[in-house]
Amino acid sequence: MKSLLRWRGHEVSRLEGFSDTVFAFALTLLVVALEVPHSYEKLVGLMMGFPAFACCFALLLWIWAQHNAFFRRFGLQDAYTIFLNGALLFVVLLYVYPLKFMFDAMFSRWLPTESGAIRLELYQLANASAIYASGFIAVFVLFGLLYHHAYVSREQLQLSELEAFDARAAIGHHLVSVSVGILSLLIALLAPLPLVPFAPTIFFLMGPGHFWYGSRAGGQRRAIEARLADAAPAATE
Repeated sequence: MKSLLRWRGHEVSRLEGFSDTVFAFALTLLVVALEVPHSYEKLVGLMMGFPAFACCFALLLWIWAQHNAFFRRFGLQDAYTIFLNGALLFVVLLYVYPLKFMFDAMFSRWLPTESGAIRLELYQLANASAIYASGFIAVFVLFGLLYHHAYVSREQLQLSELEAFDARAAIGHHLVSVSVGILSLLIALLAPLPLVPFAPTIFFLMGPGHFWYGSRAGGQRRAIEARLADAAPAATE
């Protein structure tokens, strides 16, 4: 069944090149405020901040990988794709600072840094969590819209049945991410203040949520593969 899957974006387009530049700039924003340490104590304090940087880097790398996979798989360059891609890049750039702030605040509780622990009142944590969740939701809503556009364009793209299923499955995966983000946002905005710390920690549901959906979608995909494999010999007779 592997032969039914095609990469339609073979060369890096100007749209992808521009997008890669924006992602690189977003990564630069994570470290642009750091200064070269001039003492051992400052060096140690700076190194204590690298776990937060690693988490931010990993999340941005994940978003970039999702972006790269979409354009490699479908190669769309139409006006609607450019609009959605531009909106996605805009949100990613805005998302960098809330992302860095949330991870810095989390790790500063356990690791000593030069600036000390970031202490937030519960109402401040609620507002910061709402900003973070809003950016997270926006990123994956836009990914979902990109894959929905690819699915709607399946005849134009000449998608195979498996490729069309994969596009639908990708929409579902992004909706799982959006659902977790919405749950976090609702806790941040509506829950009593003592429950606000659950708003950022609720993102740990991403793993179980994607595992459940991936298992369900994987079973459906294997059923399609088996049906196509059974139909192939009959078609050659």
